[in-house]
Amino acid sequence: MLNQIVINFRKKSLKERFLLVIGILFFLIYLILGLIIIFWKKFPLAMQQNYRIAFGLLLIGYSFLRFLRFFNSNK
Repeated sequence: MLNQIVINFRKKSLKERFLLVIGILFFLIYLILGLIIIFWKKFPLAMQQNYRIAFGLLLIGYSFLRFLRFFNSNK
């Protein structure tokens, strides 16, 4: 399975590989940002705990939405 992923990655053009890496990078950025907002106790912005959790979950949900839309658009 991993071998097939590597083969498919090598078949892509340079532009497609770049967009794949950027798409994965932004997925990870939104995911990590959401987790940071939820779990960072001394968050620099004055937000209540409920709002921080809701905002963090919103960012995590958005990251998965971007992830799904990105890979469905490549088919």
